[in-house]
Amino acid sequence: MANIPIYNGEQTWASGITPFGFYDSDSEFQADALKVTKFCAIRLGYPIENVELQSGSFFTAFEEAVTVYGNELYAYKQREDYLSIEGAGKSYGGTDTDLSSSLITPNMGNVIRLSEQYGEEAGVGGNTNWYSGSVVLTAGVQDYDLNEWAINSGSLSGSELEVKRVYFNGIPASANYYYGAPGFGLGVGFGGFLGAYGFTAYNTAYSTLVMPVAYDIAAIQELEMSNTVRMSSYSFELINNRLRIFPIPGSEDNGANLWFQYLNKTERLNNSFTTGSNIITNISQVPYRNISYSQVNSVGRMWIFEYTLALSKEMLGLVRNKYSTIPIPGAEVTLNGGELTSQAAAEKNALVERLRIYFDETSRRSLLERKSNESTFAQEELNKVPMTIFVG
Repeated sequence: MANIPIYNGEQTWASGITPFGFYDSDSEFQADALKVTKFCAIRLGYPIENVELQSGSFFTAFEEAVTVYGNELYAYKQREDYLSIEGAGKSYGGTDTDLSSSLITPNMGNVIRLSEQYGEEAGVGGNTNWYSGSVVLTAGVQDYDLNEWAINSGSLSGSELEVKRVYFNGIPASANYYYGAPGFGLGVGFGGFLGAYGFTAYNTAYSTLVMPVAYDIAAIQELEMSNTVRMSSYSFELINNRLRIFPIPGSEDNGANLWFQYLNKTERLNNSFTTGSNIITNISQVPYRNISYSQVNSVGRMWIFEYTLALSKEMLGLVRNKYSTIPIPGAEVTLNGGELTSQAAAEKNALVERLRIYFDETSRRSLLERKSNESTFAQEELNKVPMTIFVG
C-alpha cells in the first residue's frame, strides 16, 4: 500500500481540488478555504497530534458546508415564497431565471387561481365556460332527461353534462307592487308612480310626504306570502340531470322552450391542468442556483466554518475507525475514531437545527408577529406615562 502523506500544516489552493467545483472561481472562497483548513486542523489537535487528513479533505468539507448552508437557506425560501412563484416561468427571453438574486414580493395570483373554482360554482367567474341549452315542453309531460338531451345534441355525453342553472324566475312581488296586479299594486299613473316610491301626496307646489322604506318592504313581503299561499307554485326539481316541472305543463305550454345553462365536466377537469416545460410545477423546479459564497455575511460564514469542522471531525473519525488500535513497542495505542464520529454527528444535527430555527425566526410571519408585539408593548408603556394637566 502506498504511503499517503497526511496533513503537514501546509495548504495550497488549486482549481479543481474540490469534488464539484461549485465555488472554485470565487476568490473569497479560495481565501477562506486556506484559512478554514488551518482552523480545523488546529481544532483537531495539530500540530501536537497528527491529523490523518489532507488539505483536500478540508477543502471538500468546506465545499459541502457551503452547499448545506445554501440548501437550508433556499429550502426555507421555497417554503416562504412557493405560493407566489408556482406557475411562473423558469426562463424569460431565453435566459434562465435565478431566484437566488431575486426579491420576491407576495402576490394574490395563485390564491385567486385556487379560489376560481368557487366563482365557477356560483356562476360569477372561474376558468370553465357555461353553455346554454333548452328542452321543448310537452303538454302532460312533467319529467325531462337532460342526459338524453346531451346525447341527442351530439356535443357531449350525458356523463359530461352538469346543469348549473335552470331559467325559471317567477314574477317578483316588487313588480306587482309597483306596476299593479289584479287586486294588488299601486297602478302606473303619476300618483301611483309617486306612491310606489313613498310619496303619498302631492300638489302643484310639490309638497310631498315620504313614507319610510320599511313600509315598502313590508308590503312586498305581504305580496310574496300571498303568491305562495293563494297561487300555484311554479317550480322545478333537478336530480341527477333529470328535470321535473311543477305543475305539469298544460296545453298553453306545449312547444315552449325551457332554457338552462350547463358546463362540460371533462372541460372543467382539463382546465385544471397547465402544461409546459418552462413553468414551475413543483418545488423541485424552483430555479435556485448554488449560493454565492462571496455574498454570505459573517454570521453565515461562521456557521459554515463550524459545520466544516464537524465534517472534518467526522472524516477523521472514519479514518481512525479503520484501525481502532495501533501496536507500539511494548504496548498499543487506542484511537478515538468512534468518539469523533459520534461527536461530529451530534454537532452537525445541532448546527442544522440552530440554522432552521434562525430562518424560522426571520420568516415573514414571525417578523410581522414581532412587529405587532412591539407596537402593543410600546402602547402599554405609553399608557403608563402620566398625563399632563394643563392649568390655564
